Amino acid sequence: KTNTPEMGLAASTETALHGVTRNPWDLARTPGGSSGGAGAVVASGIVPAAQGSDGGGSIRIPASCCGLFGMKPTRGRVPLGPIVGEGWGSLGTSHALTRSVRDSAALLDATHGAAPGDPYAAPPVARPYLQEVGTPPGRLRVALQVAPLSGSPVDAECIAAAREAARAMQALGHEVEEAMPPGDSEELGRAAWVLVASSVGATLHRRAKTLGRVLDESDVEAVTWRTVQHAAMMSAADYADALLAIHLHGRRMAVFHERYDVLMSPTLGQVPVPLGPQRMSNPDGDEYVSALLRFTPFTNLFNMSGEPSMSVPLHWTPNDLPVGVMFSAGFGREDMLYRLASQLEAARPWFDRVPLLAP
Repeated sequence: KTNTPEMGLAASTETALHGVTRNPWDLARTPGGSSGGAGAVVASGIVPAAQGSDGGGSIRIPASCCGLFGMKPTRGRVPLGPIVGEGWGSLGTSHALTRSVRDSAALLDATHGAAPGDPYAAPPVARPYLQEVGTPPGRLRVALQVAPLSGSPVDAECIAAAREAARAMQALGHEVEEAMPPGDSEELGRAAWVLVASSVGATLHRRAKTLGRVLDESDVEAVTWRTVQHAAMMSAADYADALLAIHLHGRRMAVFHERYDVLMSPTLGQVPVPLGPQRMSNPDGDEYVSALLRFTPFTNLFNMSGEPSMSVPLHWTPNDLPVGVMFSAGFGREDMLYRLASQLEAARPWFDRVPLLAP
């Protein structure tokens, strides 16, 4: 890790400890977060792949911002132990950001599978994911979503990316129609916030106890401290209700996927945004939250359902900023997504498209 926002809380990577991570495509803009350091080093060619975690989009966000491929695996696919049973109340998982679909599949082959004592595991894998790369996905039933459940506005370039991808999917023989996934944005957003804030608060208080003292505002950045304060006002019933809400969402999405094999949308609500408003030290909590929700209105639905979801680099703006398109499938169906991703990679190759870095 070269840089990541404190506790993985931000969709941009601007930290007090290690400074600002910049987008290789435009140094004034964010590379995304929370795996922003990973996205920047892969996009700039420093390494071919980098580890990322995703509790609300933190693999897919930097993948979209940096012109990379990013797969968020199914809940329980990649073990998180031995210390952590689950990340953020089961919202979080780990995998990688890569330039190619092949590399992502190979890395998941190397890391998936329940470890001894894991609280649960994803459905078993029929064969190596690497064998799915290049395998035709067949004719898929695809739902196209261009507006988020929240009703938040979406940049024209992000909508154009999704619609352009829909036309490419139709040209490949897939059946595409516009449809909205189920879910109440306010209910789900509240549930996610309870799970995230309570987990962050508990983690930091455990750390302070290990150090033999009480957690203090000076220990963390402004966004983190506000999260800890909110967590202190939550109850055990709030946590139980939040788990119930995301489990119901997972069941509703399972029904949705009985009709549609894949749900596609823009990965983000905006093209890579300028640095600043989403910095972890921002004292203006309202500005920070508003910027975060405007930027990332699509991704966290699939952290709550636990389903696999990937950002594919299929569009660039006239100013050469990458814009990802997100594809999500039913629980345990990374195999289908890797087949589709490799088909799109062959039809709309992106591997040789790299940022022109300043000397």
